[in-house]
Amino acid sequence: MPDHQQASSDADADAPDRPLTLAVLRQLVHSDWRGLPGSTLIVLSRDVEGNAYSPFASYGHSRYAPTYNDFVGEVFPLPEELKKDKELRELFPSVPGSAVPALVLYPLG
Repeated sequence: MPDHQQASSDADADAPDRPLTLAVLRQLVHSDWRGLPGSTLIVLSRDVEGNAYSPFASYGHSRYAPTYNDFVGEVFPLPEELKKDKELRELFPSVPGSAVPALVLYPLG
């Protein structure tokens, strides 16, 4: 199993992984990963089993809604993006009410 456990108490040690929030990511950067060199490469796994990896290359600010199950879904434009862009509104005529703000990280491959 990949070493990607979130910061948690010992009581949560056997709990399954949960979606990572920006607050937890900030905590990891400022505490657990504080001593890592700035040149440390960031890579993303293609899937939960770790079958392939790719360097982190880009990001976006969007909205996320689970559409297939609790951990597989789609991203949707932010309301302000939809307001400004007619073509975007045509591509996304509706956004699920369950969509929440998300920082979306995109791999190179």
